[in-house]
Amino acid sequence: MSSLRVRGGVKLSGEITPQGAKNEALQVICATLLSDDDIIISNVPNIIDVVKLIDILKSLGVQVNELDKGKYSFNSKKVNLKYLENQDFINNAKKLRGSIMLVGPLLARFGLASIPRPGGDKIGRRRLDTHFINLEKLGAKLDYNSKNRMYTVTSNNSLKGANILLDEASVTGTANIVMASVLAEGLTTIYNAACEPYIQQLCILLNNMGADIKGIGSNLLKINGVPSLNGANHDILPDMIEIGSWIGLAAMTRSKLKIKNVSWDNLGQIPEVFRKLGITINREGDDILIPEHPNGYSVSNYIDGSILTISDAPWPGFSPDLISIILVVATQANGSTLIHQKMFESRLFFVDKLIDMGAKIILCDPHRASVIGLNFKSSLKPTIMTSPDIRAGIALLIAALSASGESIIQNVEQIDRGYENIVERLKSIGADIDRV
Repeated sequence: MSSLRVRGGVKLSGEITPQGAKNEALQVICATLLSDDDIIISNVPNIIDVVKLIDILKSLGVQVNELDKGKYSFNSKKVNLKYLENQDFINNAKKLRGSIMLVGPLLARFGLASIPRPGGDKIGRRRLDTHFINLEKLGAKLDYNSKNRMYTVTSNNSLKGANILLDEASVTGTANIVMASVLAEGLTTIYNAACEPYIQQLCILLNNMGADIKGIGSNLLKINGVPSLNGANHDILPDMIEIGSWIGLAAMTRSKLKIKNVSWDNLGQIPEVFRKLGITINREGDDILIPEHPNGYSVSNYIDGSILTISDAPWPGFSPDLISIILVVATQANGSTLIHQKMFESRLFFVDKLIDMGAKIILCDPHRASVIGLNFKSSLKPTIMTSPDIRAGIALLIAALSASGESIIQNVEQIDRGYENIVERLKSIGADIDRV
């Protein structure tokens, strides 16, 4: 496994352009299984998780051609369902959380889907009940083999529309049910649907393919099933989590950075939450300009003077994927912050590494951390650490870039799962970083 050697304490400058959104890419690539016409997708990020999913589709018989950098055509005319029984498929799908979204389109178009319990980040329980219980409401039959942890869903006849109330606003669950519903007979209503921009993008792609989805952007989707779908072209949004990461990087290194082409209208609360920590975020067209913060940044308490709490929630709430970033940024703020990670019970366990670096953090329980900002009066100390998951990994990398001296980050493959060409892109804005 490779590591990153980081010499921190270096001021950065310049421009950085966010990659295509990882979470959207995984959804829309799975959606290409719903049609036997060509579907062209642009702004596909070259990251491990996306490459793995494309490789799975190729092995399933999908014809994939790279037309240009980040631009692919997919044709699913000849899908080999027997590959679902292959040990290679089982091994590869286990390593990729996004593989769960193969189930909806395969079930809708071919009446059969099989998937092992998928892996992904180790951030606590991530149950799949929302997916399969609601696919059963559409007429699918579920068989779960507890010995080998394989889920198999079948439909002898075409799926039927149904009224569905999700027990949680699961993003991947919503994506799976939407993709299964577009070819189902009749009307499907999904209430308490996730409404993230990436779900909106998936629905827009499906409508461009000939689907009939109404209520896009709300938590009530109405889907009239159609007999078949056509080809389409689709552009993936910039990755909002990466945008938040670069905001945090600029603040922690007190650097002036411009983040290009961020799709401001799809950022939700991200700019405002960083502003609550005292970070200046200026809008220039569709770009973000973070000026230098030579005197640091100060936390804005509530009107009554109580301590600021930052918590995650389903969209339009603050993304749980940015909680790790915001926690690191809070370590150098002027003031105290309570970070409340509601959605995953193991995501805050990386804070012990920040404490080793000199951060003042009290981990109250698996979901809450109290952070006393150092206001740059005491910089973080370099250290050797291991990246536990994608988001904690980039948070630790930001901490290392702010710490004067040399740090080593091991298991960098976790970061590579979600961030494209991380070393080269950080070097382009002045970071002293190498892969070793």
